[in-house]
Amino acid sequence: MNLAFKEIKKNKVRFLILGSIIFLVSLLTFIISGLANGLSQDNASLIKDLPEGQLYMNEDAEEAYTLSKINSSLQEELLTDYKDATALSIQMGILNDHKGKQQSVVFVTSTESKNFKDVKDGEIILDQSMKEKGIEIGDTLTNPQFSGEFTVKGFVDQTKFSHAAVAFINIENYKEIYRVNEMQLVFVPKDNSPQEISGLRSFSKQEFLKTIPSYNAEQMTLNMIVWFLVVTSGMLFAIFFYMMNVQKIGLFGILKAIGLKTSRLFTMMWTQMIFITTTSLALSIAISQGFNLITPEGMPFNLSIETTLSLSVVFLVIAFIGTTIASLQIRKVEPLQAIQQGEI
Repeated sequence: MNLAFKEIKKNKVRFLILGSIIFLVSLLTFIISGLANGLSQDNASLIKDLPEGQLYMNEDAEEAYTLSKINSSLQEELLTDYKDATALSIQMGILNDHKGKQQSVVFVTSTESKNFKDVKDGEIILDQSMKEKGIEIGDTLTNPQFSGEFTVKGFVDQTKFSHAAVAFINIENYKEIYRVNEMQLVFVPKDNSPQEISGLRSFSKQEFLKTIPSYNAEQMTLNMIVWFLVVTSGMLFAIFFYMMNVQKIGLFGILKAIGLKTSRLFTMMWTQMIFITTTSLALSIAISQGFNLITPEGMPFNLSIETTLSLSVVFLVIAFIGTTIASLQIRKVEPLQAIQQGEI
């Protein structure tokens, strides 16, 4: 270990450059991961915040929830047979505020359930983001397809779908707006979920999210960037230590000649890798968590400490693999041959 830190002191600039690159790569990774999580919540918090369970839609809908229709008799059967089961519908729509300005929302309605807001006829409960648009409790809102008016009864925290604010309304009001009688989905909590229901196809929460085109494309792109950066960090370690080892062939030859084991040389490399990575990650974590705290309200950014620590472990593993691969050449060093190749 002393040998590892002595070399770091001797080659401060080289190790500082590597540490700076790892710091920047890891910080960028944390920021993009926070953006991916934030956009995920902004896109589908309505579904993500549900307890574990199964969502059922008509199998003829071909994974498009907007085309799904649950037969009324089958719906009643499911709600009777399975505890806490809920029938629900989700559709994009618009609301006109008291100034006549249109606001895009996602109308959500459901049967009685603790997982969704119970809304009376003519009432509406909105996501809190609608407050920023000047809507307040008691305001009257209208919809072109609705004969009556909606009175704002309250707001809910971070409940969105497809990047639009959720608007909970009464079932009868929903049916009037969309001229339908059937609900689109049935949600059954996991503990009570049946294995198969004839005519319906089941989806876990994660599987259902993948049926939302915007969610799937968005998350795949951002996650690919995150993993690309993680792999890049491993390659940086491999290239750095490989070049360092090539320059130190003579030194390794002398160390082996005086009896230093190959395992000690590997330990030296691993010690240097751990020191550089943990120092760089500590700075990245501090800055990214600080950024998480000062992020402006409304910006889709959410970086939990659990996600940060998980990515940090992945960084350490990838760095270890890259360093180990680059150090394999040490095993092939023959003391006499290495000394003859040049001076230290």
